[in-house]
Amino acid sequence: MFVTHLECSKTGKTYEPNKLYNLSEAGKPLLVRYDLKRAAQSLTKDSLQGRVSSLWRYREVLPVVHDENIVTLGEGWTPLPHAKRLGALVGMPELYIKDEGANPTGSFKARGQTAAISMAKELGVKKVAIPTAGNAGGAMSAYAAAAGLEAYVFMPRDTPAANRIECQQLGAQVTLIDGLITDCGAEVAKRKETEGWFDVSTLKEPYRIEGKKTMGYELAEQFGWELPDVILYPTGGGTGLVGMWKAFDEMEAMGWIGSQRPRMFSIQATGCAPIVRAYENGWDEAPEFENAHTAASGLRVPRAIGDFIMLDILRRSGGGAIAVTDEEMIADTKVVGAAEGIFCAPEGAACFSALKKMLSSGQVSASERTVLFNTGTGVKYLEAYGLKEAR
Repeated sequence: MFVTHLECSKTGKTYEPNKLYNLSEAGKPLLVRYDLKRAAQSLTKDSLQGRVSSLWRYREVLPVVHDENIVTLGEGWTPLPHAKRLGALVGMPELYIKDEGANPTGSFKARGQTAAISMAKELGVKKVAIPTAGNAGGAMSAYAAAAGLEAYVFMPRDTPAANRIECQQLGAQVTLIDGLITDCGAEVAKRKETEGWFDVSTLKEPYRIEGKKTMGYELAEQFGWELPDVILYPTGGGTGLVGMWKAFDEMEAMGWIGSQRPRMFSIQATGCAPIVRAYENGWDEAPEFENAHTAASGLRVPRAIGDFIMLDILRRSGGGAIAVTDEEMIADTKVVGAAEGIFCAPEGAACFSALKKMLSSGQVSASERTVLFNTGTGVKYLEAYGLKEAR
């Protein structure tokens, strides 16, 4: 509706809107840009009062032109409970959990896929393919089914069974790969031209980030247009981190918020911590993390194509990057669950594990309003909690 152009995140080169793209000519992610002055004429704080309780309430800053192409399952507008009992355990009275496990298909990946699949439908795509650590594949399968598109999912052979079964039952063709998500991505890249697939990999097309950015819009709206002091975000591909930062800039341009930003922290697993390693070493990019392993499959991303964007955000915001062990996040899943009634994914629990370290080191003050992101439901990770798949 209000898209003006697409822009290379590295070089700033512009591209025409409403066309199929993967990466820019520089091999970097493309970002969607809007005429925010025009969008703000109809998208106002007051106008949101009567709108749908999904991420499509922010319609003017989402890329689909024709409403009939929107493919939605009711995603977004997820709970933001005040985690009083959990906060009391660590002496933080202003601790909150953004519970993305309440989304369709049980994770925040629904946000990206509603936008990506809607745009794929609008631009005439018939077949979509994705390399996935689990939840993105399930979300893509669901939205592709709702859109009437063929779905092809490539996942590591040891991806949690719930993710594999979910994709299959949603009609996707699932291929298991001996390796990591990067190996799955290589297989998609090798075959997509001959098979006629459109690749909807993380940050390798412009629109998943547009769905994910709505987490930032929701945080602002749910907090009465005052952003939190600190955000802890479990980071694999990092689309949500990049998206929220984009949302903050857009809201400032529309006059909704000021220039103050939360301190953004990337949370990873010690067995796969490319962003943490790069941040600690002062690098601008994050080379591939060798022998990546973690029970939190969403964090098992050894190389993120948006690494340079994430590292810039962490530094500009005054945040940082923290790694925790699998043992810590698995143990803290029960702590979070017993305190707040949320069965979070290991990735979400990792944020609480990291928070305790940050409080101890002084990186975060107990008085700061802090948001932990739970990116999915723990039901998808039963193997991580000791349940073996029946065969």
